[in-house]
Amino acid sequence: MLGGTGTALLAGLAGCSGILGSDGDETDQPSNGDTTTEQSTDESGIADPDPTDAAVVSEWNAMRIRLRDPVILGHAEEFTAGASVASRIFERFETASGEHNAHEVLEDTSEEHYEGFEEGLGDLRGALEAEDLEGAHDAMRTADEHLRGVQGALIGSEAVKPLNVLVMGAHVSDAALLAQIGDFEDAAGEFSHIGTKFEEKGLRELLAGADAEAADAFVTALDRGAAAADSEDGETAVAAANEVVGAATRGSYSLLPESVASATHISTLQGRGWDAAALTGLGGASTEFAHAAALTVYRARVHDAAWLYERGHADAASERVENTFAHFEGARAHEALEESSEDAYHRFEDDGLSALSTAIDNDDSESVTAAVETINGALVDGIEALGSGDEPALLEAGYVKARIEDALERYRLGEAGLAAETARNVFGTFEANEADFHETLEETDESLYELFEDEHLTGLIEAFEDGDDAAVEDHVAGIRETLLSFETTAGTTAHVSAVESGYAAARVFDAGVLDDVGDSDRAASVVQAVFRHFEAGAGGFHEALEEADHDRYESFEAALSATESAAREGGSVAEQAQEFNGEAVGAIYAVVASAGGSFGSEAASVMQDTFAHFEEARVHEALEDADRDAYEGFEGMLEEYIGALDSGSDVDASAEGFAQAALRAQFAVAGASDAAPVDGSEMSDEEDGESELEGGPNIVEGVPDDADHVVEMNAVAFEPEQLTVSQGDTVAWAHNAGEPHNVVGYADEIPEAADYWASGGFESEEAARTGWENGEGAVQSGQSYVRTFETAGTHEYFCVPHEAAGMVGSVTVE
Repeated sequence: MLGGTGTALLAGLAGCSGILGSDGDETDQPSNGDTTTEQSTDESGIADPDPTDAAVVSEWNAMRIRLRDPVILGHAEEFTAGASVASRIFERFETASGEHNAHEVLEDTSEEHYEGFEEGLGDLRGALEAEDLEGAHDAMRTADEHLRGVQGALIGSEAVKPLNVLVMGAHVSDAALLAQIGDFEDAAGEFSHIGTKFEEKGLRELLAGADAEAADAFVTALDRGAAAADSEDGETAVAAANEVVGAATRGSYSLLPESVASATHISTLQGRGWDAAALTGLGGASTEFAHAAALTVYRARVHDAAWLYERGHADAASERVENTFAHFEGARAHEALEESSEDAYHRFEDDGLSALSTAIDNDDSESVTAAVETINGALVDGIEALGSGDEPALLEAGYVKARIEDALERYRLGEAGLAAETARNVFGTFEANEADFHETLEETDESLYELFEDEHLTGLIEAFEDGDDAAVEDHVAGIRETLLSFETTAGTTAHVSAVESGYAAARVFDAGVLDDVGDSDRAASVVQAVFRHFEAGAGGFHEALEEADHDRYESFEAALSATESAAREGGSVAEQAQEFNGEAVGAIYAVVASAGGSFGSEAASVMQDTFAHFEEARVHEALEDADRDAYEGFEGMLEEYIGALDSGSDVDASAEGFAQAALRAQFAVAGASDAAPVDGSEMSDEEDGESELEGGPNIVEGVPDDADHVVEMNAVAFEPEQLTVSQGDTVAWAHNAGEPHNVVGYADEIPEAADYWASGGFESEEAARTGWENGEGAVQSGQSYVRTFETAGTHEYFCVPHEAAGMVGSVTVE
């Protein structure tokens, strides 16, 4: 699913002109004669619906916004990716729980629209699998028609056209994305096209009749965005698109009842979250994926240690564990694992490697088995945290191949029972959907799935049990070929190369084990087979490495040759395997870096803009007043999602967490907090209630008259962001808008000779961050934080609660 290029993405986004197309009016909706109950109306002139109905309708609007993502991916020639997103939309819909969830209410409201939506969504996936872009467009429109239809059936057809204004506003953000990426020509075309549709569908006239200022702002910002894109001014184009979304959401409060406008405002932000999630799977592999690929090699290495222990080579087994530990301590993946999942990191090192070493020393076979299981579980968790989309499944495919090779070698050594047991264990983890491999393989290509599971894996277990050498060789070869086909179908060349490099390392480590147990000839044959596979292309790995880093390519091959020579000439294959592992891991990072990475930074920018929008939006106060817990959960998950996008870790889980927090918020602002079909306990780690905020040293009422400079603290920005002062000047940070702020220096970004500084008088950045969590160091409305600067240099700082939204600044002292 991860194939394709940035260029293809740009063309795809520009070519996908929006969901409304020729059927964007509510008059086109399919109807089954459903009617709504009589309700009161507010100043919008539209019946004020039941609060739960308003919330559910808002969730359907988020789904409408998300329907566009699979087709965008299809335009980018990421057909497998698009089909996967369509599948995930369907899965999220099907697994929705709670009395008032989107699935059950859709089915209860209109069976026709329910069946039509599911059929359209299924056709969308099928069309993308068949690489039928026109069919995908048709299916997307069909699914959207039925969602619009059921929205009208539930709260009245007169509400649908105003809901289209919000969907159209969300689509404008795609034009901004084009400008962010640098495709200004297509961005200008997208801005202009949306403007044309906005006029043709009567949406401008509709909005102007309710809020002339919002309508003018919408159109003016569209025009400015197009002009900025024409002049290749990306910053202005992005700002203009944000203004369009702001105008659409502001205007919705005049077009819709308050409950519906507030709930769909939140669901528009949820839609932006799904846009960011789709972006992270495009463009190529990220450095985080390279870390995950490097971690996968450790899974193979600990199995080798267990293998040696079981064969009676405890000293060699202990050495393998020690070498693994030592390598990890100096590895690039070390810090990445610790940051992405501290729990997985400690389970790998403390409960895993340390426990395995102790168990081997104590000759405790049960504890050896338990430690290996702990290590595998920890590493899988870390890999899932670092990888996104189908990446963990791709790495699992490489790991499965390595385990099947282990089984083959044990069979060759006369251990048919252990070989069969190993294959059965692989079957068990596959059925348990470890790393989402089972589901991803089936969704990617059902024929490959059936070939792997039904024919080869099942057949291999039987062949091991029957002692059928020819069948064993056939099924192992079949698994190799089937899973390599999966890799090349679901991943870019960079992804495949990382998987294959790790697989090569695992095989060469196997050669070291074979040498230790006395079969040096077989060890040499294994290394020779690795070399042949690499020379044959290895799914594009050979060429990718040669192009990415020719020196690394040559040292990779040289290390392979040296390992084979060691096996044939009585040298230490284990030592040479470690040398080769260094080359293999280096190759992973080289190819991934050369591929250019993913669009993770653009995705993070999308959500930072979303945060900034929310902080200044009308719905911010509405949510805080409606349900403080839902408000804190929404903000907390938004910050967590931005952090995940920035780091590239745990993106999928954070995207789902943000969507769930948004759903809870939608019900809250609609007036139906208790009916939200989510588990509120999972939405935020915030404590119940609102803590009392305190200031601290140098936080004063008002702005001192003797301040030489004043920095205004707005909702999510310092103004000015960059300030130049003279030594001895006094700066006051004055609260001007939004919630309470603080001012905290980055410990590593202030002059070395300067004392640490932060509102609240803290002595370190860590203390300032902890202090904010305890309600200390806050600058509230009517207050300012004051500091006199004596040390020359640049002092960089930030606001803790709004750092994720980009609220940072600097003071340069001359």
